[in-house]
Amino acid sequence: MYTITKRMEISGAHILSLDYESKCTKLHGHNWIITVTAQSETLNHNGMVVDFTHIKKVVNQLDHVCINDVIKDRNPTAENIAKWIYDQIPHCVRVSVEETEGNVATYEA
Repeated sequence: MYTITKRMEISGAHILSLDYESKCTKLHGHNWIITVTAQSETLNHNGMVVDFTHIKKVVNQLDHVCINDVIKDRNPTAENIAKWIYDQIPHCVRVSVEETEGNVATYEA
């Protein structure tokens, strides 16, 4: 089994829609640490599981933007951001989104 992992730091803002009082319902930002892992038993014709550049392009869609403007079909919680990234990367098996130090959401197959 081949496994690749890419870790990136991005800066982005979001507004959460919540059914309780929270400061997170106001526009605020984070320096997010995104870790993406992909696996495959075989390599593509280029000898890769997936090109690191593809992962970077997906994650960079969330860099220096209001994430609500990119992820429009769900509340942009760390959990939903992890799933959104996961859905766009071939052979992805795990995405972790660290919103602030010690607060990590993970989606995995």
